[in-house]
Amino acid sequence: MAIPKRPSLSSALLLLLLFLFSLLSSTLSGGSGSIAINYGRIANDLPSPAQVVQLLKTQGLAKVKLYDTDSTVLSALSGSGISVTVALPNEQLSSAAASQSYTDTWVQSNILPFLQSKTLIDAIAVGNEVFVEPKNTPFLVQAMDNVYGSLLKYNVSSRIKVSSPIALSALQTSYPSSSGSFKSELVDPVIKPMLSFLRRTGSYLMVNAYPFFAYVANAETISLDYALFCDNEGVTDPNNGMVYKNLFDAQLDAVFAAMNALNYNDVKIVVSETGWPSKGDENEVGASEKNAASYNGNLVRRVLTGGGTPLRPTEPLNVYLFALFNENQKPGPTSERNYGLFYPNKEKVYNVPLTLEGLVNPPSPSSNVGHVGQTWCVARGDVGVKKLLEALHYACGEGAADCRPIQPGATCYNPNTLEAHASYAFNSYYQKHDRKSGSCYFGAAAYVVSQSPSKFSTL
Repeated sequence: MAIPKRPSLSSALLLLLLFLFSLLSSTLSGGSGSIAINYGRIANDLPSPAQVVQLLKTQGLAKVKLYDTDSTVLSALSGSGISVTVALPNEQLSSAAASQSYTDTWVQSNILPFLQSKTLIDAIAVGNEVFVEPKNTPFLVQAMDNVYGSLLKYNVSSRIKVSSPIALSALQTSYPSSSGSFKSELVDPVIKPMLSFLRRTGSYLMVNAYPFFAYVANAETISLDYALFCDNEGVTDPNNGMVYKNLFDAQLDAVFAAMNALNYNDVKIVVSETGWPSKGDENEVGASEKNAASYNGNLVRRVLTGGGTPLRPTEPLNVYLFALFNENQKPGPTSERNYGLFYPNKEKVYNVPLTLEGLVNPPSPSSNVGHVGQTWCVARGDVGVKKLLEALHYACGEGAADCRPIQPGATCYNPNTLEAHASYAFNSYYQKHDRKSGSCYFGAAAYVVSQSPSKFSTL
């Protein structure tokens, strides 16, 4: 393949300046959101809580969410400066709803000692996706109210929010976004009382939003680019003309619309879970390392560069990624055990910056905590032909990558695709620069993998 003339240095600098300017402008205009992470522990091979706290610090993560109040974890977080959301599990809802003396004891045992030891507990999730198990639904709001009453009793209610994560299955209608509504059987018994509680206590609604599930169920009609925050034509809401460029925003606005319909447009949302699996079963279309890296990487950029959804454009997004680790004992399909950003040995499943600084200056693979062995740099096939060509020109020209093997008739010419040739050039540049910080970026057209990409086995 003939390599076209590379861009001039001035045009490359211009592209960089334009990116930095857009990054700064969007941050100033809408206010940047925050990225946090869920720390699930349904596994038998995870590192110690002390090692996990160090990992969180290394990755620049200042907030974490648990699914219980494990004392070992909360003790490890003491004095770390990392804020933590803890949980009262679903199986305790009926007891918590029946008596405030129960929640008094729960708060005394699971909250107060750790606050005194400087663990920054900032929220309690009362249950998780409670509506999925109808038997627990009648207890939810009273349990939330009793937990809050106990916090009030011990003078810590101003420091700790009380909420409960809901799944998008709580919606009766989610498309178009402006028609979003809650299931009618939930509205009066639980949704309105819960939103009233959140308003009264100054809290927020926790929402678990997974574009992956919607994509798997509707892969023939939902564009993968739309689900992964990649360039696409967008979807226009026929009711208000708003254009959605990604499914995540559309899902959140369906929840906002459902809240607005009940006159609770002043209650904020925190995305308590979202993610994309790096591996799945045969019927879980789209579950792959490449797509997981694309979804989470683009989501982080979307959140940290500011702005809200079309319905709430000035309200920053606060998001908890799911999850910190792959959890080998989770039941269900293969995807359930492969949502982690890290393997249990603390090696990254894929390289995604989690901070604003990391977006501008991506971390070196050699800085991965616990990283061992070889890494490779490969092209993102979802960034578009123009971007891949520009990056390929740079790698083979100014970047001085060895691109002779991908010329027509040469050893690595096949597979003869732009993505394969770009991957070869990017990896040549990456290895030539000793896998140093930023050497596998190419304007977000590349990413690092820790296993030899069989698709480009000659790299």
